[in-house]
Amino acid sequence: MAKFFKILFKILLIAGAIYAALFAVFYFDLDGKLLFRKVEPLLAKHYDKMERRDPLSVMYEIGK
Repeated sequence: MAKFFKILFKILLIAGAIYAALFAVFYFDLDGKLLFRKVEPLLAKHYDKMERRDPLSVMYEIGK
């Protein structure tokens, strides 16, 4: 029975550590900061290089 409580205590300790880590991520908005500082510049660099057509150069056709 003591072995059961020892394993249960370890599981609760691990779960508590995971809960504390997730709470810190939420409280300090670490996921948003990561996206803003690391991911967004990479996406902006990629999409700024894309070739786009000029919508002002396309003539409108009336009557179609």
